[in-house]
Amino acid sequence: MTRSPKKPVRQQDRRHLGRREILRGGAALAAASLLPVSAFGSTLPALASPMLAGARKTKRVILVVFGGGVRSRETILSDNVPNMSRMAAEGVVFPNTVVRNNGHYGAAVSILSGSFEVFGIRENARPSMPTLFEVVRKQAGLAASDVWLSTSGSDQETNYAYSTASGFGAPYGANLIGGEGIFNAEFKDLVVGEGGLRGVDASEEALLGTLRGAVKTPLPTKDGGGLGNTAEATARIEAFILDELRGGASDITGLGANDAKAMHVARNLMSIFRPKLLGVTLRNPDVAHGSFNDYVTVIRRNDEELGKLFDAVKGDPELAESTAIMVLPEFGRDRDFNARRGLDHGDASDELNKVALVAWGPDFKSGKVETREIRSIDVTPTIVSMFGTRMGAKTGSVISGLFG
Repeated sequence: MTRSPKKPVRQQDRRHLGRREILRGGAALAAASLLPVSAFGSTLPALASPMLAGARKTKRVILVVFGGGVRSRETILSDNVPNMSRMAAEGVVFPNTVVRNNGHYGAAVSILSGSFEVFGIRENARPSMPTLFEVVRKQAGLAASDVWLSTSGSDQETNYAYSTASGFGAPYGANLIGGEGIFNAEFKDLVVGEGGLRGVDASEEALLGTLRGAVKTPLPTKDGGGLGNTAEATARIEAFILDELRGGASDITGLGANDAKAMHVARNLMSIFRPKLLGVTLRNPDVAHGSFNDYVTVIRRNDEELGKLFDAVKGDPELAESTAIMVLPEFGRDRDFNARRGLDHGDASDELNKVALVAWGPDFKSGKVETREIRSIDVTPTIVSMFGTRMGAKTGSVISGLFG
């Protein structure tokens, strides 16, 4: 049942947010107060933060770029995403999040860098602006093992881990696992199949070299700055990959399998490494160009995996009280079908250029719809502010109306 947008949502009665409520939104909310210290206990100089005093519970942030181009009509305004809707009912929805159709890669990079960047459809260059992973690692002093990125696995997606920006780059990048390149039947057979790895010893070093080459991890700087993974963290990462290969990630198949692998890996990363910052990038809904039905099927599968991640966080007492999750597409899709009864992206409609941001976490408001416009490039500045750090010039702004 759709509740009136003027009726406050009780903590014990968080139900599905109705489509009409998301479209209409609630009354204007007062701006959040400013807090001059980090929610993560940073010792850096005090920065303005939108969190309320005494509400500093968030210690971890998960950002899911629900990519591949998905419209609100098939996501938050539909029955296709019960888990996203469940998260929305307990969090905040921004249904008028403005994006730019500068290609899937460029639009996703824009989210991660907090600055609208333009790339060609097949361009394979790194961002010119630092990503949130680099900013948080450098300014908040996070270890490499605290920052992760799980992707569907395309070559372009490997560039999300770090930029070419001066003073940042690879030493401050995220640990990256691309599911398509690692968790497939061929690689599983090489590592854990007949004649493959049974454990870790000197005779298997060549195979482990192949494994290491498939996982992109930050390397220490030449001057011994220690910004990469420690030997202990590297060993844990290798053990994690082997366990994933043995434990089923390679067996995920079918339509949208690469996205499902990325979400599966992210869920296990959160449970095992408990990182401070975890990014997940999806892309398989782009099958919409040729088939609307396949597009909806992938959306439903991705939502199912999102629900597993959400439940894993909520089911862990430590994570439930300390983790924020933010989900948004890189852009939407065209208003009307193409000649193949699919959906392209290029008509400049609101269905393409406006998407819904869903945010859930211990310091966010609960059961609210904020209808004013925000931008996709505001998400990263908001996240880094929660670590007591800030993005540079020419980036988005911290989102007001988000924090409780």
